[in-house]
Amino acid sequence: MSTPGAYLRLIRAGWIMIREGVVAALPGEQLGGLPRFGWRIGRLLARRRSTKTDRSERLSNAAKRLGPSYVKLGQFLATRPDVVGADIAMDLAALQDRMETFPRPVAEKVVEDSLGRPVTELFASFGDPVAAASIAQVHKAEVDVDGGRRQVAVKVIRPGVRVRFFHDLESYFVVARLQERYIPASRRLRPVEVTRTLEQTTKIEMDLRLEAAALSEIAENTEGDPGFRVPAVDWERTGRDVLTLEWIDGVKMSDVESLRAAGHDLKRLAATLIQSFLRHTLRDGFFHADMHPGNLFVEADGTIAAVDFGITGRLGKKERRFLAEILYGFITRDYHRVAEVHFEAGYVERRHNVDAFSQAIRAIGEPIHDQPAETISMARLLTLLFEVTDLFDMATRPELVLLQKTMVVVEGVARTLDPSFNMWKAAEPVVGQWIRDNLGPRGLATDAKDAAGALVSLARQAPELAARTERLSREIDAMAEHGLRFDEATARAIGKAEARHTRWGRVALWVIAASMVWIALKVG
Repeated sequence: MSTPGAYLRLIRAGWIMIREGVVAALPGEQLGGLPRFGWRIGRLLARRRSTKTDRSERLSNAAKRLGPSYVKLGQFLATRPDVVGADIAMDLAALQDRMETFPRPVAEKVVEDSLGRPVTELFASFGDPVAAASIAQVHKAEVDVDGGRRQVAVKVIRPGVRVRFFHDLESYFVVARLQERYIPASRRLRPVEVTRTLEQTTKIEMDLRLEAAALSEIAENTEGDPGFRVPAVDWERTGRDVLTLEWIDGVKMSDVESLRAAGHDLKRLAATLIQSFLRHTLRDGFFHADMHPGNLFVEADGTIAAVDFGITGRLGKKERRFLAEILYGFITRDYHRVAEVHFEAGYVERRHNVDAFSQAIRAIGEPIHDQPAETISMARLLTLLFEVTDLFDMATRPELVLLQKTMVVVEGVARTLDPSFNMWKAAEPVVGQWIRDNLGPRGLATDAKDAAGALVSLARQAPELAARTERLSREIDAMAEHGLRFDEATARAIGKAEARHTRWGRVALWVIAASMVWIALKVG
């Protein structure tokens, strides 16, 4: 249920986006009727100076005025080109997550409240902030270790950010519900479900203990991997609102000239980056989903160190097999097999024709085989694949879309380091090994072992399942004989909820009407 405050916040956000020229920058020529009229009004009300900037800058200005919650919304939607479109997702990806810092004494108070100890007891020194984002900011500090001092990075949650985000989240749900109700074509994208995903991922990101756990898991997964590592977590100085990590000394991957000046082999770095990402994706099923060059450092010995694990992605075994098989199918030009994999995984409904789907897949694959390997983009291939699956009503798979978006970023970083980078040659050792291990005889043996384990587990649960089935059967018989009945308390609760929903709906309409009158008078 939405409160009047949610509608007011939504109206304010809409007004700011109109004034900053965000609405005017949308492709309104493709609209018709009332939406096109609204777009034209938005163009008239935009600030004159905003119309002289590109769309990404307008989005950045609007997000800065709206606050951290909208910066986070923009970053989240940048990972969902299936929802906002590839062009807008690209603009949102350029959204700078650089917010004003909050004072060091405030940060120290957050640290002490979270960890229950004075900052002077926890750290030998605690410096001013060195970077600030929408959810947290980072301080450089030192801790005493074995008679010496070790530098650490301390990430501190921004005060009040949780309350602000969950107030704004209510407005996001209003938009999602209206979209599902009045724009039938958008229902396939599940806007309410997308908003719930945003809610869940941001809850996780706002609990720094979970980011620490992600770092720890990836550190275990990648132990012994060549050329890649993550910073160690200082668990003693980590809590819900504080994350303390090993300080990483290195050159940011975004600074290509400094990497070259330091004598690093850029071609090797590009291959290491792609191979590391594919290992995390295929082998581990757990990957860093925010691998932009600002989060990647190259240490003196050429090791890539990744930071900021607030956004991660997971792929189940089925999704990993799906990914490997479609990549292998495109390489071997077995388009019918690529189509079959979509049906076997349940991503495309059986009511569609597999041969027609195979024909659509061929339209993607054939042009690729006429290009040099150096120019073929694996990320672009997945993007085209998802565009084609739209024609066959493939339901949105958030984990695959997040993977595709991350691959776009990682592949882009690799090509920045090496413009002639051959994605397929670099990926072959990792993808080929995974296919041999999981789709060959060894994979069949593993599947048989998993199936046997599942049968044993089912056998152990058989008595409980039988008892549940018997109880369910008795309840269904009773329902068939006497009908479905609510007790008095349940009936009263339903009545109250319906009355409250109607009352708040009327209030919301009056709030919206009054707000629009106020805006019209202000503009006039």
